[in-house]
Amino acid sequence: MNIIKYPDTEAVNTAIKNGDPLLMLVSFDSSEIIISGIDDTVEHWVLLSQTGHDPSDIDKYFRVVVNRDGADWTFVCPPAYKNIVDRQRRLKAFYKDGFDAISDALLEIGFMVGINIPTRYRRHWDELWSN
Repeated sequence: MNIIKYPDTEAVNTAIKNGDPLLMLVSFDSSEIIISGIDDTVEHWVLLSQTGHDPSDIDKYFRVVVNRDGADWTFVCPPAYKNIVDRQRRLKAFYKDGFDAISDALLEIGFMVGINIPTRYRRHWDELWSN
């Protein structure tokens, strides 16, 4: 995995040391992690922009806010994810792939914490398990 730390390694390492929340993006193919302290970029799409990526590519990344207490996954499955037409199958694939990729990324940056889907992002999650 290629790890990009914004604005630099020292700032991210300081945020980690201080227990500050971090924004983390993990590419769908798990080849890239982009990470910053939340105060340095505020939003995931801003983090993309600040690192030279097109902010409209936000739907190519799993979005996470993490600190030593846990990882909150912004569970938003793009309608074109893997070109899977069936919504239930698409949500299941997104969940499985995201859980695997995020778990690996967390280990790469030295965090062994649980992954949580906050209530405000559970609409798709609830739909997945309601049938």
